[in-house]
Amino acid sequence: MMKPLEGGLVVSCQALEDEPLHGPMHMAAMAIAAKEGGAVGIRANGSADIQEIKRYVDLPVIGILKKRYPGCDAFITPTKADAKLVAEAGADIVSIDATNVSRPEKLEELVHYIQEDLGKRVMADIATLEEGIHAEKIGCDFVGTTLSGYTAETKDRERPDFGLLEKLVQQLAVPVVAEGNISLPAQAKKALELGAFFVVVGTAITRPQLITKKFVEGMRSS
Repeated sequence: MMKPLEGGLVVSCQALEDEPLHGPMHMAAMAIAAKEGGAVGIRANGSADIQEIKRYVDLPVIGILKKRYPGCDAFITPTKADAKLVAEAGADIVSIDATNVSRPEKLEELVHYIQEDLGKRVMADIATLEEGIHAEKIGCDFVGTTLSGYTAETKDRERPDFGLLEKLVQQLAVPVVAEGNISLPAQAKKALELGAFFVVVGTAITRPQLITKKFVEGMRSS
């Protein structure tokens, strides 16, 4: 499963509840379009979307479940129960929030459960070099730059965070994934040149309302 992902583009097919394309049918159609365009994998949120995408697309799926728990900041597949739903829906890789924030369950136990009990590979979504090193230490199969710029510690970071990507590639043995604020083909190419195992792009491809807004604002600017 890992070899087909190497050097390729994974498209994140996600839509929030208040967005026009929210719903499994729309995300499955988006995944089909992504495959036709040459994507090597899909990232999807929620068991319903994952299950529908797997019905129509025979690409590896990185599955997540975004869920908030009271008093906790980790929100990407934060518990064993969430991971179980993602795995049972058909995800090939389960991605989790592996940042240094408050969480409802211990990170090490979550990783072990996904690998040993669910039989799935784990992708760690991190924001700092230290978090990436820790993720590798506790056995995560992939480390992604997904959350750089989205935590209190990294909110002022350059986006995309190529500096973090480069450091992770230099210091980790596990595959490093470039994800987060990659909006141009040239940026995706640069990520691969820096050593990313594969690149994940979402908003720039799968959120047409924001793509349209970008064009409209650009046309109005002086």
